[in-house]
Amino acid sequence: MKRLRPAPLRLVAVGLAAACLALPGQGGAALAADFPSAVAEPDGYRMDAYRAPVPSSLSGGTVVDTPAAKALHDRGIAFVDVLPRPPRPQNLPEGTIWHPKERTNIPGSLWLVDTGYGALAPVMEAYFMQGLAKATGGDKAAPVVIYCQRDCWMSWNAARRAIAAGYSAIHWYPDGTEGWAEAGLPLVAAEPEPRPDE
Repeated sequence: MKRLRPAPLRLVAVGLAAACLALPGQGGAALAADFPSAVAEPDGYRMDAYRAPVPSSLSGGTVVDTPAAKALHDRGIAFVDVLPRPPRPQNLPEGTIWHPKERTNIPGSLWLVDTGYGALAPVMEAYFMQGLAKATGGDKAAPVVIYCQRDCWMSWNAARRAIAAGYSAIHWYPDGTEGWAEAGLPLVAAEPEPRPDE
């Protein structure tokens, strides 16, 4: 009877590096300098397909993992959530009461809904800028942490937009509420800052 020998295991260096980069605090930081991000920063804003892998960098800003975000939160640094709010479904029967899905976010956050799209209407651009001014007390040098969910370009776009507006201490937290919750940190029910067009 012929014995079959198991095939040898093979590790692909790039795959191993990608796996490490996906685990903040597990050696990913050391490898980040040695292996480029699989996702490059675009020249402008991301305009579609927002739920997709994001870059590991933000030109002009600081990318933070969960321990760094927690340290900033403990210092009382402003946190801004930019997750969109689900729109009211069309064609609901007249008189229907509709409640959007509840959003839970990092305690103390200012939720500026719908401000992470690649293009913003002037009224929404103003809403975002007014929200940033509120979060920072009007000081563009004050640190701010911008986030939404993991693998969501909305927070990257919003952080880039804040940098373009002259904010010099933008921290982008790409793991967002998922990373926060996975670390056993609390989330709280949130209500958005009222939009000016509603």
